[in-house]
Amino acid sequence: MVDKQRSAVVIGAGGAIGAALAEVIAEEDTFATVHRFARSASGAAHLDLDDESSIASAVAHVAGGPPPTLVIVATGLLHDDAGNGPEKALRDLDPAWLARTFAVNAIGPAIVAKHFLPLMPRGERTVFAALSARVGSITDNRLGGWYGYRAAKAALNQLIRTIAIEDRRRNERGIVVGLHPGTVDTPLSRPFQGNVAPGQLFAPDRAAVQLLDVIDGLRPADSGKLFAWDGVEIAP
Repeated sequence: MVDKQRSAVVIGAGGAIGAALAEVIAEEDTFATVHRFARSASGAAHLDLDDESSIASAVAHVAGGPPPTLVIVATGLLHDDAGNGPEKALRDLDPAWLARTFAVNAIGPAIVAKHFLPLMPRGERTVFAALSARVGSITDNRLGGWYGYRAAKAALNQLIRTIAIEDRRRNERGIVVGLHPGTVDTPLSRPFQGNVAPGQLFAPDRAAVQLLDVIDGLRPADSGKLFAWDGVEIAP
């Protein structure tokens, strides 16, 4: 995707994958501007998925320049510093942690779409992508466990599908997709890397290049779907 009259937006640029995505996009020099938003950032770059007003402020900031034709939500929550993490059994379910998991992994990206999609040009190829996960596939669930994360990513996949249907009415060339980056060497995956097959643990910069290659190959007919890092579609 090359358009020096348009901009790109990366939300979650304070994380390993988001930072790598923003850096690779900037290095490719295909957009006039690369906007980097993160909860940890201050000023105009601040965006907190829990604060809709901060999302609206980010949109207002982007609206002052070239319109975005690429928006990537590179956020995710699997565990936190308080000891919360993926549940191994039904008895481990905690309502507060479930709500938090849904807030970050599903609700936040949907609210980002609510505000950013209307800013993306009509009649042009545009891509709105959110990082999802293979474990969000109901079809692919054979091991169980990880209740909240699985359910939240499944919810995100359904939201992506539904958003894509509505956005098609606004822009026939628009693409709304979920992307599974694989297992990337980040703080999110670090406690769970023990069973990763050799060659399947990706550095963030490699993951970023792979995801951007997938994005470059997408067509409007792919809107509403979930794709893995290698471009293979993942069943819902």
